[in-house]
Amino acid sequence: MRGYYFITDSALSRSGNVQDVKAALSAGVKVVQYREKNSSSASMYREALELRTLCRQNGALFIVNDRIDIALAVEADGVHLGQEDIPYSEARRILPRSMIIGISAGTLAEAREAADYGADYLGVGPVFPTSTKTDAAEPCGPELIRIVRRQCGLPIVAIGGIDEYNASEVISAGADMICSISAVVTHTDVAARIKIFSGLFDLPM
Repeated sequence: MRGYYFITDSALSRSGNVQDVKAALSAGVKVVQYREKNSSSASMYREALELRTLCRQNGALFIVNDRIDIALAVEADGVHLGQEDIPYSEARRILPRSMIIGISAGTLAEAREAADYGADYLGVGPVFPTSTKTDAAEPCGPELIRIVRRQCGLPIVAIGGIDEYNASEVISAGADMICSISAVVTHTDVAARIKIFSGLFDLPM
């Protein structure tokens, strides 16, 4: 896991989740997380199925935020769980062993706990102040990325308040992937915005 980690946000998007994911895939994104808080389960299933198909066609992992039922129904590659979601142990019991489980962590204790559980990767943040999530915790800063990198040994996806001006600092701190929802999906050219961040990793496009 390395590069830009794409998360959908229909509330902020100017083009809709499907068009945003198409743009992200065209920009070389290899991990897409479907996060949808405003739609019915039926609508989410239909959209997730379309997005999963797009991801498979482009060799990208498709992760569903929170909704294990949707992830199973569309045969996603994994799920991402927050601290207030179903416990890791229950998710692991329900899901096939082949499915990835990522866990959000805003403190070292949460990161250690997730690593002890056996999580496949950590979503660490918010790194900086963010307006994307109204219930976001206090910013942890790049220093937590450094500490988690040294102590936990799991791939790190950094998120929260990251933009093109501070992203390099986050990558230097040890983030394997970064995500900046508002700095990407609020723009008309999603692919171009993603390439700004991907370029910071010196990855081939």
